[in-house]
Amino acid sequence: MNIAAVLCGLAWKSLWSRRGTAFLTVVSLAIGVALVLGVDRLREEARASFANTVSGVDLIVGARSGPIALLLYSVFRIGNATNNISWAAYRRIAEHPDVAWAVPLSLGDSHRGYRVIGTERGYFQHYRFGKRERLAFAAGGPFEDLFDAVLGAEVAAALGYGLGDNIVIGHGLGAIEINKHDDRPFRVAGILRRTGTPVDRGVHVSLAGIEAMHIDWQDGRRQGGPSLSAERLRKLTLRPKALTAALIGLKSRFAVFTLQREINNDRREPLLAILPGVTLQALWDLMSNAELALAAIAIFVALAAFLGMLVMLLAGLGERRREIAILRAVGARPWQVFSLITLEAVVLTVLGLIVGLGLLYVGLVLARPVINDVYGIQIGVRGLSVRDLAYLVGFLAVGGLAGILPSYGAYRRSLVDGLIVRL
Repeated sequence: MNIAAVLCGLAWKSLWSRRGTAFLTVVSLAIGVALVLGVDRLREEARASFANTVSGVDLIVGARSGPIALLLYSVFRIGNATNNISWAAYRRIAEHPDVAWAVPLSLGDSHRGYRVIGTERGYFQHYRFGKRERLAFAAGGPFEDLFDAVLGAEVAAALGYGLGDNIVIGHGLGAIEINKHDDRPFRVAGILRRTGTPVDRGVHVSLAGIEAMHIDWQDGRRQGGPSLSAERLRKLTLRPKALTAALIGLKSRFAVFTLQREINNDRREPLLAILPGVTLQALWDLMSNAELALAAIAIFVALAAFLGMLVMLLAGLGERRREIAILRAVGARPWQVFSLITLEAVVLTVLGLIVGLGLLYVGLVLARPVINDVYGIQIGVRGLSVRDLAYLVGFLAVGGLAGILPSYGAYRRSLVDGLIVRL
């Protein structure tokens, strides 16, 4: 019989005889492996999700604040603007000779925890995500009426809305709205196809609709007196006084730095123009230390699990002295005893890797909707990458190395020492 097969059978039977301890060791290894691979997967998916959120936008313009803050609240719907830009400033930028298109954004309201984005029809024409993919409608189309709304795919799916349903928008950005505009409901005119970006979690209405909704309101409260009817509001020329931000596309990419400097140096109003790609890279640079810290914690957890396996094997040597002596007595050579203990460590490691991968994918499937709902990050359940395989090979090597010390101890056990009966 092949000596390798014999050693494998002996290793498995030995571990099975100590299955309680072996089980706990495998579980600890699996948790460490799943944690390391999970942290790395979340980091990669978060970067990919952020990078795919918007493309084809040359500049983002907002009130003067921090570049990262402007990127987060205008594109990723994270946080709030500290100030707005005037409609006059937006029109000056939109009419600039170098500007091909401009899309205004007005934020500040919500519907059942989902952000409301006031914009124009050009939003659906010029907004790009991923590899310059255009927004597409799963049902309906852009808003036509003053009180039309276009829902992101997640909003429609989570709240069960269809075309023609009425929705009520309220102040505030939490799940509980205060001061609802229930006297002026919006009608669902369109539902966008899923994009895997924050667009899926948005309720899009026209800028005129935002203005109409807030007529007779001041400081977040409805004022006294009769309310204007929807019919009268439709006859008015409604124009916003201020916007939250604007997405800008240029006729030539060569003009981007010139226009950015011109906007940032505008003395008529404190404005800030940023390049999305450059600012996103600055965000990753800012987050790099946190990423390294999380990765280090995960790796230390995995190493602690391997250390636990080493302790288990070392502690078991004292109980297995007679077993080792019997193996030597029936003809097992020292290197075969060494290989047996090392093989046990490798078997435990392989089992830990398999169970850890199972935990990883189960965790991804369960956490995927939660991460998408809370953070707007799409987590893909895909196969193993080259980086994942490198981690697994590294873990396997560490497991084999962890088995060398107890294997060497078994190697040195003498036949006479194993047969001594201690009283």
